[in-house]
Amino acid sequence: MKQPGQHFSALQRLLHWSMAVLIIAMLFVGVGMVATVSRLHDTLLALHRPLGIALLALVLVRLAVRLTRGAPALPADLPIWQRLGAHASHLVLYALMIAMPLIGWSMLSAGGYPIVMFGGVHLPPIVPHDVALYAWLRAAHTWLAMALYASVLLHLGAALFHALIRRDGVLASMARGEVRGQLR
Repeated sequence: MKQPGQHFSALQRLLHWSMAVLIIAMLFVGVGMVATVSRLHDTLLALHRPLGIALLALVLVRLAVRLTRGAPALPADLPIWQRLGAHASHLVLYALMIAMPLIGWSMLSAGGYPIVMFGGVHLPPIVPHDVALYAWLRAAHTWLAMALYASVLLHLGAALFHALIRRDGVLASMARGEVRGQLR
């Protein structure tokens, strides 16, 4: 992967922050969806499905942009365990951002449920109808959602650590695209 300047491109920042908002919204919608049996459940479900597919499309675009444009180098004085943790956490985040919508789509397909998008557009099933597979995928979707929630919190904690404790410009490279080491 190429190492560009000291900040992420405007497109990378747009994708990152747009997806951050959508993922946090999606996690809350998902929790609300499974916590209620009221009329709100149907509304949340109707929102959850297309949001998941939109996030899948965005993460694929984001991955392609990341592979072609790279990322700024981490600070040279960052301990190796933090450097490895940063790379591992990004791999986990990308894996979960791809897996969650695919598992959700597969779960609905296995359950025989239509995947209705906006405007009455239906997605095709991607796995055969199978009740046992549906149950397994539903549990996997729940557990991976908790893993995504934990990963997002860890990512946020690391960003705040870099911004408030280390003050090394890592957060600034994604927040405003500033050159690391320079404060406004």
